[in-house]
Amino acid sequence: MKTLDRRAVAQELEIARAHGDLRENADYDAAKEKQGMLEATIRDYEDRAARAHVVDVSRLSGDRVIFGATVTLIDTDTEEERTLTIVGEFEADPKQGLISVRSPIAAGLIGKEVDDVVTIRTPGGEREYEIVGVTFNG
Repeated sequence: MKTLDRRAVAQELEIARAHGDLRENADYDAAKEKQGMLEATIRDYEDRAARAHVVDVSRLSGDRVIFGATVTLIDTDTEEERTLTIVGEFEADPKQGLISVRSPIAAGLIGKEVDDVVTIRTPGGEREYEIVGVTFNG
């Protein structure tokens, strides 16, 4: 973004300037808006990177659910087993079993231990799960 995209937008601005009067130049206005959006995105990513904290999951252990834990749950109604890993909000991919630490499910699990039964509010209503395993897979 900082090199290729910035160059591309600068080139678009240069081409738009060549079209004449900037006050009524839609191409110039679009390129300036694109430049502003690009710079905002770059600032956002730089801010995220500056605030990021890397957690070495391989150094974690125990039976208590914390950030980075892979939790195996059994639905107490259906006996269906589910495995979820609690990750950062930008790493979350529920289809892959990666849930955001800020999600309601993670909030219901954090601090609990193996053999605890937890009630989680889901879009389909409340579900009750038993925690049958907590691992840290680094």
